[in-house]
Amino acid sequence: MTTTFLLIRHAAHGLLGRVLAGRTGGVHLSEEGRAQADRLAGRLGGEGIRLVQSSPMERAHETAAPIAAALGLEVEVAPALDEIDFGAWTGLGFDELDGDAGWTRWNTARGFARPPEGESAVEVLARLLAHVEALRERHPDETVALVSHCDVIRALLLHALGLPAEAYGRIEIAPASISRLVLGDWGARVEGLNERVGP
Repeated sequence: MTTTFLLIRHAAHGLLGRVLAGRTGGVHLSEEGRAQADRLAGRLGGEGIRLVQSSPMERAHETAAPIAAALGLEVEVAPALDEIDFGAWTGLGFDELDGDAGWTRWNTARGFARPPEGESAVEVLARLLAHVEALRERHPDETVALVSHCDVIRALLLHALGLPAEAYGRIEIAPASISRLVLGDWGARVEGLNERVGP
């Protein structure tokens, strides 16, 4: 019994690369992001997807919606797929975070660090593993699409690859990209990484 997980990072939004959006509400897809979401919907039509889940964040839901619509499905919101809780860093510009000792520690010792008033990498991985295991029981021998966030997807893939949280910079998870993870009784296998659909 295996379950295939298509791990999809939300498409582009206006704060991308400038601000640590985190769990900031009201962050919507840009025009470019909406076009990316439409291309994802076209690309995933033949994958036999039985379930589309999304993080509660608007940018993720807006990415998932055209995928689900093209498949005749509804988007199921899953809190376990939410962005990392960055606590006091949420909404800060990356230029503001540069030089902050805690930010540096987060990016060099992620397995042991925690954002101020936020969530550790260990806690992120724990909620993800519980969630995908529950989905594996619910959808044996099926394919599900999970729309989430860059570092959330990275955390799951790094674990599957047997790499520590500190290795997050070794894999790229671009906006609107697809990574493929297969889980079975025998363990986990990464079958695709950071597939991009168009520009």
